[in-house]
Amino acid sequence: MPELPEVEVTRRALAPHVEHRTVESVIVRDARLRWPVSAGVSDLMAGRTVERLRRRGKYLLWEFAHGTLISHLGMSGAWRVWPRCRAVPLPGRHDHVDVMFKAACVRLTDPRRFGALLWHDAESGEVASHPLLAGLGIEPFDPRFTGDWLFRHTRARAAPIKQVLLAGDMVVGVGNIYASESLFRARINPKRSARRIGAVRCEALALAVREVLTEAIAVGGSTLRDFVGADGADGYFMLDARVYDRAGEPCRVCATPIVRMVQGQRATYYCTSCQKR
Repeated sequence: MPELPEVEVTRRALAPHVEHRTVESVIVRDARLRWPVSAGVSDLMAGRTVERLRRRGKYLLWEFAHGTLISHLGMSGAWRVWPRCRAVPLPGRHDHVDVMFKAACVRLTDPRRFGALLWHDAESGEVASHPLLAGLGIEPFDPRFTGDWLFRHTRARAAPIKQVLLAGDMVVGVGNIYASESLFRARINPKRSARRIGAVRCEALALAVREVLTEAIAVGGSTLRDFVGADGADGYFMLDARVYDRAGEPCRVCATPIVRMVQGQRATYYCTSCQKR
């Protein structure tokens, strides 16, 4: 599933082609995503200018003066861009939506159709009030996200720290891969109760989260099965993963075999030596 780095990589690749550009038309071939593509989205966007392409957690926000298009990539979705100076490929069976600009075609591909493409009208209030966004936690790159902030916001959380990171209501975008990697760097056992992690270790974890996400963005995210960037390029973070998907392989620090377990129906990878506590 595309996580924060993959969505940010997509945003950066799309932005030069869509920001401050006027939409010529929107072609919806199949509206059957996780929720139906908002009715009338073609008329709402055609002839209007994208003022900004922003990311909130794992959502891409196409901001117009009169509203915002909320995009989520689901489990297998991807936005691809083709400059129209080149021939745009004929749409395949999973190519559900095209957003056409004078100089580019931006296409949403989603084989499993778990993504979303929803319109939020400006008259309904700030897009942050939308039900999909209202409960989201702080951004990991927000200056307020510090060890002290993490310490204060985990005192009442008895759940395992990895589950708290994944929940998204405290901090957004730390998905399964990056939670495992961040906890390894901070030397924290993923099963440990969040409220039992002290201030010093919370500082190490906040730093690790930012470092892991920054590195993942820099190398184009992680390619697991379906994800590619908007330019068609794979992400290479998994080449440097220290624990994720390395069950049975030696820890890169101490050579102890990496262990795989299941938490909340998600795979967790960790080192029993480096992450004792």
